Amino acid sequence: MAEKISVNVPHKLTREEARQRIDEGFGKVQQQIAGNSVNMEQNWHGDRMAFTAGAMGQTITGNLTVSDSNVRIELDLPWFLAKLSGGIQEKMKKGTTLLLEKK
Repeated sequence: MAEKISVNVPHKLTREEARQRIDEGFGKVQQQIAGNSVNMEQNWHGDRMAFTAGAMGQTITGNLTVSDSNVRIELDLPWFLAKLSGGIQEKMKKGTTLLLEKK
C-alpha cells in the first residue's frame, strides 16, 4: 500500500529566487537522497513542479510547491519505500534547506 509523505521547508527568499534555486539544484538533492541509480523526470507548471523517480523497480511520484515563505514537498511512496519514509523525509528537508540558504 502506498503512503503519502510531506515536508515543509521554510525560506527567507523571494518566491522567484527559491524556485530558481530548486530548479538548478534539484539534481543535487536527488543525488544526496538516492545517488546515481535513480531515473528522474521533472516538469514545472508555474511554481509547482511535478516529478517522477524510478529506482530498484519502484516508482515515486510527487510534487513540490514554492510559496512566499516555504517549499512544500509531497511524495507518494510505494509500500516498500514507505518503511524508510522517516529517513527520506529528513534527507529531503536537509537537501532542500541547503539549496535555499542565503549565500
